Amino acid sequence: MERTEAATAGPPLQAIADAVRRERTRRDLSLGELARRAGLSKSTLSQLESGAGNPSVETLWALAVALGVPFARLVETPVQAVRVLRSGESAALTAERAPFSSALLAACPPGARRDLHLVTAEPGPAREAHAHIPGTVEHMLVTAGRWLAGPDGAEVELGPGDYACFPADLPHRYAALAPGSAAMLVMEYR
Repeated sequence: MERTEAATAGPPLQAIADAVRRERTRRDLSLGELARRAGLSKSTLSQLESGAGNPSVETLWALAVALGVPFARLVETPVQAVRVLRSGESAALTAERAPFSSALLAACPPGARRDLHLVTAEPGPAREAHAHIPGTVEHMLVTAGRWLAGPDGAEVELGPGDYACFPADLPHRYAALAPGSAAMLVMEYR
């Protein structure tokens, strides 16, 4: 099957822009108020909503927390009846200060409360994650390499086939301990 240019082009910036604007409007927040709550500048948020920004994982998580919505609601794309995502076709978002990327593979449909991500990283600085919305739990299944992951002060070392579940409504982190580290990450919203 042939890969499409859209599938390999990177994050769906216009879809992200539309989702941020939709959720901000739904909560009746001004651009300035949402920027303040998310710790962003108003101009950064304005660029993002216009589709001109290139948001990092940290920026989108900050917006999701400030809006009180699951991360996936800001990056999801329309789902088809049968959906196949070939390796390397997902739109990965990168971290600002760590060699870490995350690609949303499946978002919560209405009524469900989970998202599925493929995360990859290389040895280097840890990806420091802020607390997500209350009740969020992460499930991590390592598929390659080695990771140090979990809530601050309670991180565990994981290898291929290892699974960890931890509260993600607390600050937490992920650090690759080996080149080519990868894992499936399920975000569960309670």
